[in-house]
Amino acid sequence: MSALGRIEKQVPVSLLSRNFNRQTMVELLRLALPMVVSQGAFALMIFTDRYFMSQIDPVHMAAALGGGVASFFSFCFFLGLLSYANALAAQYLGAGEIEKCAKVVTQGMIMTVMSLPVLTLIAFLVAGIFESMGHEPVQVALERTYYLILMSGVLVTLAKTCIASYFAGIGRTHVVMICDVFGLVVNVPLCYVMVFGKLGLPELGIVGAGISTVASSVLALLLFFAFYFHKEHREKFAVLQSFSLDIKILRRFWRLGLPSGLELFLNVAAFNLFLLMFQSYGITEGAAAAIVFNWDILSFVPMIGLNVGVISLIGRFVGARDMARTNQVMTAAFVVGLAYSALLAAIYIVFRYPLVEVFAPPTGDFTAIRELSAYMMIGLSSYMIADAAILVSGGILRGAGDTRWLMVASVSLHWAMLVAQFFIIRVFNMNPKVSWIAFVVLILAIALVYLLRLQGGRWRDPDVLERVMAE
Repeated sequence: MSALGRIEKQVPVSLLSRNFNRQTMVELLRLALPMVVSQGAFALMIFTDRYFMSQIDPVHMAAALGGGVASFFSFCFFLGLLSYANALAAQYLGAGEIEKCAKVVTQGMIMTVMSLPVLTLIAFLVAGIFESMGHEPVQVALERTYYLILMSGVLVTLAKTCIASYFAGIGRTHVVMICDVFGLVVNVPLCYVMVFGKLGLPELGIVGAGISTVASSVLALLLFFAFYFHKEHREKFAVLQSFSLDIKILRRFWRLGLPSGLELFLNVAAFNLFLLMFQSYGITEGAAAAIVFNWDILSFVPMIGLNVGVISLIGRFVGARDMARTNQVMTAAFVVGLAYSALLAAIYIVFRYPLVEVFAPPTGDFTAIRELSAYMMIGLSSYMIADAAILVSGGILRGAGDTRWLMVASVSLHWAMLVAQFFIIRVFNMNPKVSWIAFVVLILAIALVYLLRLQGGRWRDPDVLERVMAE
């Protein structure tokens, strides 16, 4: 039997069992908290952009949501693929093959450059989708403009994702935090002056929001490279010796990262199509969705920081063949995730009206948008704990290489939801509240399915994990 196969299968998985370990909790928080700040900076940047748009009018806010989601959809396959650099680098670090960690970045950059022709074709095709979804002409024009500006910086975004995932995988999440917070500090004031025409600049509106996002991403990537080529890191991880094509690592990167990329792409496609259909109800519904998903981002995206920390630790322990520690990571992650999400859920449901009012425009009747948004905030509060369970469970399974199962399960549920939404919105013309309830039910169903997979333990079978580590 292999070294991994000789490991005792140990305690059956129990989500909040006797495996609590203070040292593991501290280690997880040390990795996750900088990523929470990092993801929070990203969420705040999106939140601020849409808030500035809301101060122009609801159409601009809805256009920022539609164009932003369409942009993310267009490159999310490569984003999901390249983000697997986290688990890959962590597995090599845990296995003691430190010289292979930086090679992960090189292979990721090769794939980034090779993605350009595909991304160009996608941008050309997606730019015409807004009009076909029945949006108002003025909204279509704004969405398309915002989308094309964001897509102009897509290679920078992908390169930044790869190198940030690498730093998370080797446990240097503070680097990711510093670079992303720097990007936020640049973006927010730049966005303000460009959107509203301050400091002598022309008033560019949504164009200014897009340009400031791309500019801040470029500067953040340059700071990442400064850390990457710093002498201490360069020498420890043999960076200068890593600049070559490594077919074995590239093949493993592709084999394990491909399901993650496909999962993210197909799920975002389903969500994007749902959102576009929901916005076809009208400006009121589109603005309400933008408001609720803005608050969703501020709660959900920081939780991705915990997800990244979990992937890094689980990947490291899989690489080190120390499966006993995975139980401790699981318990610590669920304690943190559930506590955080429960607190925010309570805040969102109690203060839903004041939170919605933040996005009230200076002029115009906001009553219909306020009431629908407040109703949707109840649904948001209902599925926040489920989101925490999804992100923790998904991080554990992804770090252990169970990416194919994640892809099949998650994609199947998302597209089943999309079919249901098509009938609710387009065929039966049901109330938007019915559509929102169906969306909430989807999130709860995904959480249940993930927890059942985690409890089943198939993902941690020694033979399965041995295949994950094979090049």
